[in-house]
Amino acid sequence: MRKRILTTLAAVSIIFATAFACGEKEKTEVAPEKGKKKVIENTLTESDMEIVRQAKKFFKVLPEIAEADYEITDELVDLGKMLYFDTRLSKSNTISCNSCHNLATFGVDNNPTSIGHKWVAGPRNSPTVLNAALHGSQFWDGRAKDVEEQAEGPILNPIEMGSPHEEFVIDRLRTIDSYSDLFASAFPGTQEPLTYKNMARAIGAFERTLITPAPFDEYLSGRSEALTENQKKGLKTFMDVGCTTCHTGSVLGGDLFQKFGLIKGPYWEYTDSEKIDEGRYEVTGKDFDKYVFKVPGLRNITHTAPYFHDGSVWSLEKAIEIMGITQLGRELTEEEIESIADFLASLTGEVPEYARTLPILPKMGKETIHPDFD
Repeated sequence: MRKRILTTLAAVSIIFATAFACGEKEKTEVAPEKGKKKVIENTLTESDMEIVRQAKKFFKVLPEIAEADYEITDELVDLGKMLYFDTRLSKSNTISCNSCHNLATFGVDNNPTSIGHKWVAGPRNSPTVLNAALHGSQFWDGRAKDVEEQAEGPILNPIEMGSPHEEFVIDRLRTIDSYSDLFASAFPGTQEPLTYKNMARAIGAFERTLITPAPFDEYLSGRSEALTENQKKGLKTFMDVGCTTCHTGSVLGGDLFQKFGLIKGPYWEYTDSEKIDEGRYEVTGKDFDKYVFKVPGLRNITHTAPYFHDGSVWSLEKAIEIMGITQLGRELTEEEIESIADFLASLTGEVPEYARTLPILPKMGKETIHPDFD
């Protein structure tokens, strides 16, 4: 099951062992090339071991794939990849999932907020899709429970992809040669394979393969040389000053909701935000959710500027400074900020080659629902 998917991921992923013994040198298997395994020694020094022991209280090595409660097959992922890159899911025929979550630029578009249907700018920054399936919820306000549910939203959002309703999308897909057969292969044994829910599941299955192991995972697994001395210092600072109150787990975030301006606020006095966003309050209507947002994961963060829910800050160092003041109630020193930023660079992985290779999309049929720009 999933044999080809996992083999492809192995071409760019590193499989790490998570255990090592104090004072002993152990071996960890990695797979830097397709079909090949290389053995590296555990090279942690005593000081490294102490840092890693502390780090393992908060962090986990990335898994190979984000597991689901359904079978992730090659056919399902291939279909999901096509749909992810297909602009024909949008009303105007011009916007795809990849437009705002560009896999060539670490799953984001590097805009404060994304441009959608009729060239309207959205209200919030588009977070990276990389490793997103490992988060506890989706969107800045957590209104979707997983990537499958998240995939249903933007297609029908009037200022994102603009399609008016589910039937519009499915009717268009039915006019495209081969999609019916591709859905039938991806969802065998179902009476009606080509449905809106199945479309979203296929996209979600593809997104579950977008995992980006990084040098930090190697360090957690026993390779001292994976991090520079300043990055190790930054990791220790990151833990010591309290960043791990929110940023934990395999993606260093993504599982909690927190008020922006927890200790010092309001947040917009520090971010110079043009709009005051009430965050999760807009979903729940509960006063204690005002200015509360999902804690973002920090994987690949050096490539996903601008930062925060509104993309109001372009500098990573500035974002760290603001976090120190608003969330921790302390002014971090320049040295602390620089070392934390250096550590965060060790969270940069590589986008799986399979994911960033454009698919050949099915051609249009003779009877097509034409683009609608209105």
